[in-house]
Parts: sequence; structure tokens; C-alpha cells
Amino acid sequence: TLDDFREAGAIAFGTPTRVGNVSAQLKNQIDQLSSLWLTGQLEGKAAGVFVSTSSLHGGQETTIHTLMAPLLHLGMILVGVPYSVPELLTTQSGGSPYGPGHVAGLDNKREIDEHEAAVCRALGRRLADIGLRLEKK
Repeated sequence: TLDDFREAGAIAFGTPTRVGNVSAQLKNQIDQLSSLWLTGQLEGKAAGVFVSTSSLHGGQETTIHTLMAPLLHLGMILVGVPYSVPELLTTQSGGSPYGPGHVAGLDNKREIDEHEAAVCRALGRRLADIGLRLEKK
């Protein structure tokens, strides 16, 4: 609901990729945030993005970049995953400094591996930490 977005200290947006773009459902949800945008209620909130693709080169980074523009328009502060997270250097499937990614496979049955999970946890910790810091100001 709009209240959930208004009250959140930080928000993680997750989406499957749709040819390098966010899902229609998430795009629709973001389009519903106009009243919060017009009143500046999302300004200064931490936001991060995580994605899932069916293949290794399925558009993870492009999808995250595509979602960054509306989040910046909403006034949100983007949070990514720094290279101090060692799994960014060893992952063979998903994730980048822009955000966590998962390669689900063509049948959507591949489980999240330990490297993908570590990148997800790193983003979650950063979002929580930065969200709390921003709320104190």
C-alpha cells in the first residue's frame, strides 16, 4: 500500500527481467506512487534493486539500470553492493555492484547459490544500515 512505502525506512525492489526491463507488475506499482512523489514522501529513502533472469546474460544489469531512473525521480537514494563483498568477485551466476541477481534457469528451478545469497544478504544489510542512518537525520 502507499502507507507501506511511506513508512518504510528503506525499500528493496525485486523483479524478474523482461528483455532488460522491469516486470509490468512492478512498473505499475511504481506508477501508483505518484501521490508520494508529488509530496516528496519518498525523498531521502534508501532503495536497492535485486533481479532474476533465466540465463546468465539475461539482462540483470540493464534491468537494474532501467529501474534506477524512476527511483531517482522519486527522490530515493540508491544503494548497491560494494566490491568489499568478496562474492561479487567469485560469483559465476548473478550479482553486480548495482545489485544482487539470480540466474533461475530456463525452467525457473535453479536454486539460489551461496554466492548469490551472500550478495543478497550484503544488500539487505546495507539497505538496513543506510536506512537507519537516514532516518536519524
